[in-house]
Amino acid sequence: MVSLVPSLTEAVAATGPGLLVGATDWCSHPAGLDVARIGGTKNPDIARITALAPDLVIANEEENRAPDLAALRAAGIPVLVTEVRDLGQAFSELHRVLTDGCGLERPGWLDAAEAAWRDVPVPERRLRAVVPIWRRPWMVLGRDTFAGDLLARLGVDNVYAAHAERYPRIPVEELRASGADLVVLPDEPYAFTPDDGPEAFPGLPAVLVGGRHLTWYGPSLAGAPAALSEALRAALR
Repeated sequence: MVSLVPSLTEAVAATGPGLLVGATDWCSHPAGLDVARIGGTKNPDIARITALAPDLVIANEEENRAPDLAALRAAGIPVLVTEVRDLGQAFSELHRVLTDGCGLERPGWLDAAEAAWRDVPVPERRLRAVVPIWRRPWMVLGRDTFAGDLLARLGVDNVYAAHAERYPRIPVEELRASGADLVVLPDEPYAFTPDDGPEAFPGLPAVLVGGRHLTWYGPSLAGAPAALSEALRAALR
């Protein structure tokens, strides 16, 4: 099996060690994963994947390009494509990949992740946030995103949740004037640092969070509510 999605790589490796023969260069978890590297999520080496002769390639409609998936199918390789726009969909797609796609038993970590999010307390006060994912140019979370749904469950509403685009480009001057209560800066895909908040958004509380907890759907989901909540509390004290 070959995975073109870091989140799914981690999920499969944690559930069925030895199933994966290939993964992208961005598949950093679990540490020390010893499989063939087949390029990036947006530019996989189709010839290398074909040479590995996997019985299945797992992909995502957002992270991977349709022409690459079509080329794999044309080479006779089955491709399972996931769609993840919110937490509920993440859980159902993980179950589908692991049980239907991989033929594995439902893992305990998936039950633990569902329980962790089911027990998240309802916040007394909701906050509005700008959530950049890139700069030069500035890009933020827009409508219908997995990360936006996670934050909303923790009491943080995305200012641009109703935007027509899912990842709009917004001038930083407009972001500053958006009326947000805080800015949430994940450390991936752009490697935001603690200095980016005060530099770009003076006077606005900035929360640096682990991108793996905010954007990955896999074993990290079990610890994500606690990790994200603690980061928010620390920044707003």
